[in-house]
Amino acid sequence: MKTILITGSNGLTGQKLIQLLKNQPEINLVATSKSPDRFPDNTGYIFETLDITNFSECDYIISKYKPEVLINASGATNADECEADHVMAMEINLNGVKNLVKCCNKYQAQLIHLSTDFVFDGVKGMYSESDTPNPVSFYGYSKLAGEEYVLENAVSKAVVRTVLVYGLNKNMVRSNIVLWVKNNLEQGNAIKVVDDQFRTPTYAEDLALGCLLVAENNAQGIFHISGPQYLSIYEMALKVAEVFNLDKALISPVSSISLNEKAKRPPRTGFDITKARIELGYNPVSFDEGLKLFKEQLGKFV
Repeated sequence: MKTILITGSNGLTGQKLIQLLKNQPEINLVATSKSPDRFPDNTGYIFETLDITNFSECDYIISKYKPEVLINASGATNADECEADHVMAMEINLNGVKNLVKCCNKYQAQLIHLSTDFVFDGVKGMYSESDTPNPVSFYGYSKLAGEEYVLENAVSKAVVRTVLVYGLNKNMVRSNIVLWVKNNLEQGNAIKVVDDQFRTPTYAEDLALGCLLVAENNAQGIFHISGPQYLSIYEMALKVAEVFNLDKALISPVSSISLNEKAKRPPRTGFDITKARIELGYNPVSFDEGLKLFKEQLGKFV
């Protein structure tokens, strides 16, 4: 039986990883997070509290369970918060990662480290793993620093970059593009959505499955795991309105600069996922398909 340990298990991706892995008989699953467990059904896995910025905690938990695979789904991911607090961003996105690398090397675990499209400048778009990162925000810079440390220092490692993850959990703490659009339109709120930022939105279940495929194949290096559909944020919002039969007239396209956000966003990211398709057998759903699955899940939660 293989032991897999997840950090950041209370986030959307972490929750989907628990959902995917917890009842697989060949996997002994350990989920960890800094805050108490939020998964609604805590059978089929072990939960431990873990702050990755504390080396002693990392060493204790990883030595206790000696996982063959550690999936790092923790991180400071709010771009504006990272822009406002560089120390916090680096403490979590670099120093926390250093702790995990040291412990994974010590206890011979493969480290699967989640990263972001924000390591790119967004000039080219549809980036492949061989493209050169050039972040335009401190969030992107801090995530790139973590990536580079993993790639240079971890013995067994994969960096999994992803793009604009959307999905649904029972105990959602943070929103995502689909929920934000849906909730506002249902309340009759007019919303402004950028039409000059383009992404390949990723269904959270697909990202979790992509991480499992990396683990099963003991894959090494960088992998782009995202959705296959290249859309503007505005186009995504229109599709959400369509699927949920909401008023598209409430959605206004605006330019990024008009939003005055603290952190600069790369205009065109999105991923070429050819490598993941060929080497891992990764086959994600389109945004249209993902929205239908999202709607089905929502019906079960009511």
